[in-house]
Amino acid sequence: MAGILDLLNSDLGKSIISGVSGSTGTDQGKTSSVLTMALPVLMKAMERNASTPEGAQGLMGALSSKHDGSILDNLSGLFGGGVDDSVKNEGSKILGHVLGSKQQGVEQVISQKAGLDAGSVGNILKVAAPILMGVLGKQASQNNVSSQSDISGLLGGLLGGNETANEQSFLEKILDADGDGSVIDDVAGMLLGGSSNKSSGGLGGLLGGLFGK
Repeated sequence: MAGILDLLNSDLGKSIISGVSGSTGTDQGKTSSVLTMALPVLMKAMERNASTPEGAQGLMGALSSKHDGSILDNLSGLFGGGVDDSVKNEGSKILGHVLGSKQQGVEQVISQKAGLDAGSVGNILKVAAPILMGVLGKQASQNNVSSQSDISGLLGGLLGGNETANEQSFLEKILDADGDGSVIDDVAGMLLGGSSNKSSGGLGGLLGGLFGK
């Protein structure tokens, strides 16, 4: 299964990046950086949430109804006239549900790394969250996801499945950020210090490259 970062490098990913960039008025390179950092974090948070039967049930319910992947069928329409407020409101709800109290800390860490203010990062994530859910919905349908282990397997597969401890730790650290700034140095030190021996194709290589490796 292709990972979530492979998706961003695909034609679909490029149209998502340019659409999100245009609809939020943010530089395309910075939008790409934000999404490359944020999507694995969101998926890691969903994987955490789906580790309980209730969380898995809730996520599967969302993916089989509102977020079944149909949003991907008309991206030009979605981005064409500027993204509808209803999409952003839905994105805001998804972020609140997935990240909970961690949302502000996550946005602050990513904003410092991407060189954007946290408000712009938040706007990008609001537009990207329903699209990410659509990607998951499509994958869930194609893979006949019907149980907690199925949904955990799907998320793990999209995250790369065989991540190193450093990468897992990186995602966990961002999720546990409280926005006080201290975690940012830890995350940067870990990535810049530990990514030299990773393959550039892995999640860590990609993220390490973003942080000035």
